[in-house]
Amino acid sequence: MKKYTRKELLSIPNLMGYFRLLMIPVFVYLYLHAETDRGYYAAAAVMGISSITDMFDGLVARKFNMITEFGKFLDPFADKMTHGAILLCLWTRYPYMAVLVVLFVVKEGFMAVMGLVKLREGKKLDGAMWFGKVCTALLFVVMFVLILVPHIPAAAANALIAVCAVVMAATLILYIPVFRKM
Repeated sequence: MKKYTRKELLSIPNLMGYFRLLMIPVFVYLYLHAETDRGYYAAAAVMGISSITDMFDGLVARKFNMITEFGKFLDPFADKMTHGAILLCLWTRYPYMAVLVVLFVVKEGFMAVMGLVKLREGKKLDGAMWFGKVCTALLFVVMFVLILVPHIPAAAANALIAVCAVVMAATLILYIPVFRKM
């Protein structure tokens, strides 16, 4: 296993990744203890800060040539942990979120296993495909709306969850031939 230097581990983009991981328990606490709209707004603000940090860590890494192998692992790891925690929190309020939680685990599990298989074969997927980015963006928007609008009608919440579930399932299906052709 490669030893990472202090400079690599403590690069600005990686520090942003650590910050995002530290934001997860803050979000979870705020969301699960929200008793008023203001509490949900605070949780949404933490999610927004985490997302902005996610956007900037990549920009800083590319612009200032701070891309590291560790950062290539840390950034998607922080993404998945953040999304997973938010989905689990939302499940406490929206029962149909269970479908998204299962799809998320299956999709990310498939991606991780296939990524490891291809890595052992000396191949790797360089970044997300466009449909993966669309899926992630939609997931973010749906989660953000469900947090920011705590009194959303159940039918509207379920419709958002359903659209997200369809896109996530389609994304999983579209990734199968990508890995097969590698």
